[in-house]
Amino acid sequence: MNPYQSEIIGHLDLFVGNDEEEFEGITEHWQTILIHGDPEGLKSLARLLLRLADLPQDELPALPLGAREHVSLRPGWDTGHSSVEVIVGRLDAKGTGAFYERYVAKSGDKQ
Repeated sequence: MNPYQSEIIGHLDLFVGNDEEEFEGITEHWQTILIHGDPEGLKSLARLLLRLADLPQDELPALPLGAREHVSLRPGWDTGHSSVEVIVGRLDAKGTGAFYERYVAKSGDKQ
């Protein structure tokens, strides 16, 4: 891959939407991450995700023990100027497989 060229081809827009809903006098607020792209943009994002998923972190000498491989998607370079910066990375740490402390698994999952 050319270091002076983005891995993302096509068009991709990543942004955070803020929503709210009122029910019985109680207003709930939440954020939603929206990922929109044309077919080329979505396919190139899928390739990037698969590359990260298949990456043998334990074989990367430059990645310190306990670190996690990640990629920054930067507005105006990887994504549209209307996007926010997004970091996509591995949850499991090199060498230990441990997840970071703030992660809470969905119901029924084990780590």
